[in-house]
Amino acid sequence: MTVKCNIMCDSTCDFTAEQAAERGVTILPFHYVEASKPDGGLSGDDDLFQSRSAHEFYDAIRHGAMPMTSQPSQLEYDEAFRAAYESGIPTVLFCISSGLSGGYNGAVMSLERLKEAHPDEEVRIYVVDTLVASTALTLLLNEACNKRDAGMNAERLAMWAEEARYRVRTLFMVDNLDALHRGGRLPKGVAVVGDALDVKALLHFNIDGTLGIRSVARGRKKGMRKLVDYYAKNVQLGDEANVCAVGDADVADDGFAVAAELRALDDGLEVMRPTIGPTIGSHVGPGMLSVVFWGRDRRNDKAVTKVKGVRQAK
Repeated sequence: MTVKCNIMCDSTCDFTAEQAAERGVTILPFHYVEASKPDGGLSGDDDLFQSRSAHEFYDAIRHGAMPMTSQPSQLEYDEAFRAAYESGIPTVLFCISSGLSGGYNGAVMSLERLKEAHPDEEVRIYVVDTLVASTALTLLLNEACNKRDAGMNAERLAMWAEEARYRVRTLFMVDNLDALHRGGRLPKGVAVVGDALDVKALLHFNIDGTLGIRSVARGRKKGMRKLVDYYAKNVQLGDEANVCAVGDADVADDGFAVAAELRALDDGLEVMRPTIGPTIGSHVGPGMLSVVFWGRDRRNDKAVTKVKGVRQAK
């Protein structure tokens, strides 16, 4: 079958390098560095854990590393779009939520320059603000690959994604609230009190792509139970594959335990088990656990409180 479109995604998806190659997805890497250390400390390209393992990355954070992240440069976007344009194959780029990062805006700026350089030609490259990230982006991207492989063209794929993103349901738990505070997601006072009480924050994506706190749980086991319950109450398939995703940040045993409970609810369910990548991991720290699936349109939900003081991750 002739390929009708190519797919690109930034590295905030949790595909492995092998999965990206197998599904025909070009990855644009984010970067991370400890700028406060002369040698850069824990630094590198987000290469989907090819240069260092997930355990090495998260163990460094457990021992005090505090990496900061940056989006692809304008040059990197320019080179990626130039290659896509010269291929002659229409392309869709899936970007991390604009509510968390400036990556989407950076990609749009680069694409506008490319269009200005070719005013008499149709540049068939589409940039999608997914309004999600990490495990949620994994699920959306996986289904986008399915749609492309079934023959959907680039323009229709971008239109599909801009509706489908609202049906991606996400709930995730972090091991401690201090990690969210360091990433600018919670005030310090809330983080200190929450950790003292062993309260686990359960977060989701608001409609605008920012983070919101959906609920809290007293202890990790109760938090894991709430992840499963959220799936049971909200799952609703459309024409998507019967797939959900359980992501973890170096807590694989917990991830497999949650996956087993989800399979017990539906023996026909395929559960993807992605590892939270370096870019998102830099902001949430080790211990994050997420459940993502297809559900009802989130635009019909009642409003849920946003995390005060949230700022974009570069």
